[in-house]
Amino acid sequence: MSNLTHNFGVPHHETPRSRREFLARSGGGFGAMAAAYLMSQQASAATSGADDALARVGGKPSASQTIANLAARAPHYFGKAKNIIFLFMEGGPSHIDTFDPKPLLNKLHGQQLPPSFKPVITAMGEYNAPLMRSPRQWKQCGKSGMWMSEWVSHMHDLADDICVVRSCVSDGINHSGGVCQMNTGSILAGRPSLGAWTTYGLGTENQNLPAFCVLTDSNTSVVNGPRNWGAGFMPAVFQGTKLSAQNEAISNLRTPGAVGDDRQRAKLALLADLNRQHAGNRQDLTELDARIKSYELAFRMQAEAPEAVDIASESEATRRLYGLDDKKTETFGRMCLLSRRLVERGVRFVQLYSGAGSKWDAHSKIESNHGGLFGQTDLPVAGLIKDLKSRGLLDSTLVIWGGEFGRTPMSEKGDGRDHNPTGFTMWMAGGGVIGGRTIGSTDEIGLHAVEDRLHVHDLHATILHLMGMDHSKLTYFHKGRPERATLNEGDAYKKIAIA
Repeated sequence: MSNLTHNFGVPHHETPRSRREFLARSGGGFGAMAAAYLMSQQASAATSGADDALARVGGKPSASQTIANLAARAPHYFGKAKNIIFLFMEGGPSHIDTFDPKPLLNKLHGQQLPPSFKPVITAMGEYNAPLMRSPRQWKQCGKSGMWMSEWVSHMHDLADDICVVRSCVSDGINHSGGVCQMNTGSILAGRPSLGAWTTYGLGTENQNLPAFCVLTDSNTSVVNGPRNWGAGFMPAVFQGTKLSAQNEAISNLRTPGAVGDDRQRAKLALLADLNRQHAGNRQDLTELDARIKSYELAFRMQAEAPEAVDIASESEATRRLYGLDDKKTETFGRMCLLSRRLVERGVRFVQLYSGAGSKWDAHSKIESNHGGLFGQTDLPVAGLIKDLKSRGLLDSTLVIWGGEFGRTPMSEKGDGRDHNPTGFTMWMAGGGVIGGRTIGSTDEIGLHAVEDRLHVHDLHATILHLMGMDHSKLTYFHKGRPERATLNEGDAYKKIAIA
């Protein structure tokens, strides 16, 4: 049961019709007592001038919480970011081949890890294979002199727009745990995704489109599947909606020509009535409420969504900017262009997966693996930043790039790299982020984060901070206890943002 009360709104004088209903009402009564106490505490805090996030950001612990809506809500404080586009490179891109050059690593190529460096624990166990150089061509870019390799050459012109964080840390040593934690804060399943927390806290500015959208670059399943964008113990209405990167982004959206609006409305009204009758005695199953809302949203989407996902109206210059004129970049370019169109129309959170099925996982042949994947994504990602900037959307859109972890400086199979959760790179742009900066560092070979270490919980707290939310006050009550996106850990790295 995901709330303190249950069967909210059922008259107390009615005789229960079953043992389940009796137990449900009894539990709800005890929950109401706790809710009354907590709400009185909130009122007291508000009177004393405290910032009551439970009241301001949808965390009120009552059954009205389960009758969830996605109406836009005020943040805790002003945040420049209003929307998020998360570019997820599934499998773990190599930081030491992209944004974190390590000259010493090249000098030590083929040697064992020096005693001064602790071995790293990876999917292979305690991994202490020979070191492997990075044969990249590096360049200092922009006024900031930010280092980037040729694998991200299209980003060179955008160095002063992005903030590179070189000191990220995760707990996940395998893909399942790493992807799960980067999306939900935990290596274990069952918690709400970052997108769900964001839409729970802020709602959406467009009631005719999903608040949280997900696109993948192939039909291959992402590791962990929908739990990466699920709502966990929150009402299911906050979960992400998976769209297609193909020509028909939303399947079965268009009403057949023979079915008029009146007939469609009548069908949906009857279906909604039947669903509500069925859900009446099952108020603990938020999936039913989410299903009802999905039908209602689908009807509204029939008017607005076709235009939102139709890129035919985009100019040839825009299509080239995203690489839609090249088969190699067309798929991810289309995804990036759709993400711009969605946030432009008020969608709160958009997540794009490159390499669905852990294709960035370069245990061998990293040159061809990463070379090919950057060839598919680098131009579209740069095009997205340029397009958002030219349209005045970058200031209000937070763009995040990265994977679940990085890669080791040691070799695997002679020409690959293993998982490295102890120090890796992500970057952010827009949404109040100060561009042209490099935050934190790893050691001299890129194995461990050593300066300004930012755990996934810190990253999530920072992202929520940029959206105007205090992660410690964004609370959802589950089984009688307050739950937070960061599992009561982490701190926002506020130096990343413009004051």
